Amino acid sequence: QIREHHRKVRREAKKRGRKKPKKDPSVPGAAPFKEALLREAEQRRQRLEELQQKQKLDRQKELEKRRKLDAKKNAAKIEEQTEGTEPTKSEANTKEVLHKKSKKSLHSELEKVIEASDVILEVLDARDPMGCRCPQLEQAITCSGGDKKLVLVLNKIDLVPKENLEKWLDCLKKEFPTVAFKSSTLTTDRTMREHFSRKRARIDLSRNTECFGSECLLKLLQEHCRTQDKAIQVGLVGFPNVGKSSIINSIKKNRVCNTGLGRGLTKCMQVVRIDKKMKMLDSPSIVADRANSTLTLALRSIIDDGRSGSIDVVEAVDAVLNHCSKQQVMMFYSIPDFRNTEEFLTLLAQKRGMLKKGGVPDIENIAKLLLSDWTGAKISYHSQPPGSQMLPPYLTEDKIAEMQKGFNLKKLEEENNTTVQALKYPSPASSIVFQSAGMTNGKIQENKVVGEASQWESLETSEEEEEDDFMETDEQDSMAEEEEEEEEDVKE
Repeated sequence: QIREHHRKVRREAKKRGRKKPKKDPSVPGAAPFKEALLREAEQRRQRLEELQQKQKLDRQKELEKRRKLDAKKNAAKIEEQTEGTEPTKSEANTKEVLHKKSKKSLHSELEKVIEASDVILEVLDARDPMGCRCPQLEQAITCSGGDKKLVLVLNKIDLVPKENLEKWLDCLKKEFPTVAFKSSTLTTDRTMREHFSRKRARIDLSRNTECFGSECLLKLLQEHCRTQDKAIQVGLVGFPNVGKSSIINSIKKNRVCNTGLGRGLTKCMQVVRIDKKMKMLDSPSIVADRANSTLTLALRSIIDDGRSGSIDVVEAVDAVLNHCSKQQVMMFYSIPDFRNTEEFLTLLAQKRGMLKKGGVPDIENIAKLLLSDWTGAKISYHSQPPGSQMLPPYLTEDKIAEMQKGFNLKKLEEENNTTVQALKYPSPASSIVFQSAGMTNGKIQENKVVGEASQWESLETSEEEEEDDFMETDEQDSMAEEEEEEEEDVKE
């Protein structure tokens, strides 16, 4: 049969007639400009070969990119399938060792910042100021016995009602000098600036781009610098996502520090020169103690990171919802009545289209997204200051006077009033009432802060920093890229 098929093919070919390939007529020897024509033909042939080679390389790159993407998806599927299985003993030990090393590194970097700073700014989220305060940090600074000063910076003030903000300012200024602050957001993000410039979109400058409180903070620090008659170093400390790096960017009016939705983006100390007499030190976030409540860990720590003892995201959301008004949450998310947290997350996942294969709601990812909204700047909620203000055990009248010495508190109050009057605030009805869990215990070693002058007391900036006035680490860049990839995966 095969032989018969070949015969048939040959007969058909004879009927059609054989088409011989056309020969290259070449260039006749008598043709004028023969050498130029041959040279031009050779150049065309080389360009064609280069184009083909380039297309081949592009195809290879595209194929490699698809392979990596497929490998990433397969790894995610395997992780999802083996989510219920327990890791081997060696894997668990390895993860635990790496976790301890990373925590130790964060502690050492944070302690460098505290030790090197003359003035320490404890950054608080205006929606839950008490929950952002770390008693171990405040005790270590106030009891250091040196000239270190502690100033509170109440950030994200545009996310709380005006009356609530005024109450918190009156409450906090009785203990430490307090500055009302609203960081700029879009102006420090180059990609967002380009987006709005292309779209020519109209945006509310008072709520998005413009910074409020930076002049007040700078004047406060510069006056303190003059009273000390020396150059000072100002360290910014606080829990994750309170806006430490954003404050530095707002003061410099440039993106000199990496910022993002992810928690714990800053991994090491970063020095930023503000002027000839002042440097600011960005620090890693304070690590919350695991003994804190579930609500505290949900808002003040990195959760569900695969490490032993990490809090579950569904439990974290449950803790947040239990400390809010159910009716206000339903109205904000436009969700019907729900019986429990899982039903709430199911309804929210269905509404936002976050579904797995078969239309199953992606509970875990929607829970992570919700917690990101609560720690980011998307949701307006507020907590009430304590009715009867009692000083912490480490604070006495003498300690308060010592911390306030060297600052013009009357001028600070006037500047704060100017900042408060300039902003636009959400109405009390649209802001969710939140019940705070109180101060958050952090892991701060007091003996590292208390002590004599150390090698970190006068940090020198590099030549590159002198020219550009900022320093950005490769580690922060890599972390920022990883956070962006994770956000894209969540959206998908």
